[in-house]
Amino acid sequence: MAATLAGLGVGPRGTVVAVDGDDAMAIRLLEMGFVPETSVRVVKVAPLGDPLEIQVRGYHLSLRRREAARIRLRLE
Repeated sequence: MAATLAGLGVGPRGTVVAVDGDDAMAIRLLEMGFVPETSVRVVKVAPLGDPLEIQVRGYHLSLRRREAARIRLRLE
């Protein structure tokens, strides 16, 4: 089943399948560690729903939903 990181709820894990696009933001997401076969999960969501706190490769970072929507996942 394919989904995006923006649609993943708090708690469950997903595995990165791909990052959509070929612009600077897509490259930056890859540099931050969102490469295929990497496990990720949403740790928290801000009170108004944006941004998301993401755990990837042993560290936490915040992403806007529009950025997280570019990361396609396979649900675990």
